[in-house]
Amino acid sequence: MKLEQLQYAHRFDNVSGSAIREIFKLIAKPGMISFAGGNPAKSALPDAVCAQIAKDVLEKDGKTILQYGATEGYAPLLESLHTYAEDALGCQLDCVLPTTGSTQAMDLLCKALINPGDVILVENPTFLGNMQCMRLYEANVVPVESDENGILIDKLEEAIIRHHPKILYTIPTFQNPTGKTLSADRRQPIAELAAKYGVVVAEDDPYRDLRYAGTALPSIKSYDKEGWVVFLGSFSKIISPGIRVGYMAGDPRILRKCTVGKQSSDVHTSNLTQAIVDQFLRQKLLPEHIRSICASYKEQLDTMLAELATFPEGTTYTHPEGGLFIWVELPAHLDALEMLNTCVARGVVYVPGTHFFAEGGHHNTLRLNFSNSTVEQIHKGMAIIREVIAEASK
Repeated sequence: MKLEQLQYAHRFDNVSGSAIREIFKLIAKPGMISFAGGNPAKSALPDAVCAQIAKDVLEKDGKTILQYGATEGYAPLLESLHTYAEDALGCQLDCVLPTTGSTQAMDLLCKALINPGDVILVENPTFLGNMQCMRLYEANVVPVESDENGILIDKLEEAIIRHHPKILYTIPTFQNPTGKTLSADRRQPIAELAAKYGVVVAEDDPYRDLRYAGTALPSIKSYDKEGWVVFLGSFSKIISPGIRVGYMAGDPRILRKCTVGKQSSDVHTSNLTQAIVDQFLRQKLLPEHIRSICASYKEQLDTMLAELATFPEGTTYTHPEGGLFIWVELPAHLDALEMLNTCVARGVVYVPGTHFFAEGGHHNTLRLNFSNSTVEQIHKGMAIIREVIAEASK
């Protein structure tokens, strides 16, 4: 029998590879300007600090760190992480589980809760990586409309009543892909709707510390009175994506199921990278590090916004107060997916917006990342996109 006859699991029938991961292959080309990923700037990666911490912790506790660890997490990190998470979320927490990035946190939540055909409500648009996860668990992904202030509460309640979802997935702060922030007056109602109808809210908030203007808002979790909200956090954007450390904070009954699911995924998150994060928290290195990267990111954001102001009439775009992304809607006759190949040939890459919509369409949209490009690269890359748009408009 030939390998071509191998039958793969049906869960892959409607799932292709991540569009962003495919686009990443283009980024490797010499001289390519990338507005595609959500990568931190190279200057934001604290390699020397991490190297020194790794040396210190291995000398002090190397036998423990190099041995298998508890699925529940590296003990020192559990202590420092619990304090950090309570301060960040503005509420007392019963349980915190370190994960291998917040991507694993969403995977574990789906593993614990989703049966084939169960509904997950998502913002429209939403992060395509976690939509891929949802579809691998054979969920029915249903979009809920948003405006400039985030998910619409009346539309959310209508969708809950109609679809009886297991999970609502939301990125409330500097959302990926739009950069929008859920307004303060919509956060408590989401927690209340979750409790009223029995819906688990996956509050994915990896960008909340990357704020360049405005005032921090309370987490949805801070309004959670009955345990229906699970907060998904990450150190990928504020320390390093390569260390792959995130966390879940929520009701211990839900997190216990996720812990059991994690045992068969990776046994435990790397002890060494957990120890590095622990020292960032214990030594209070994180606040100053975040301040330094935010200053640079603000300049990059402002540069890209200034370039967008010169785009053709009919172009609209978000003005985020933080995060890593700007969402662009071009005049209706333009197709960002079709234009991508021309842009790539000229040395710049972005992510077409259609990939972020559960039901596709919206071909005149695109997501731009500014954090992984210098100011000079932003000027050059945006000029190329502007030229390609002008040619496509003729």
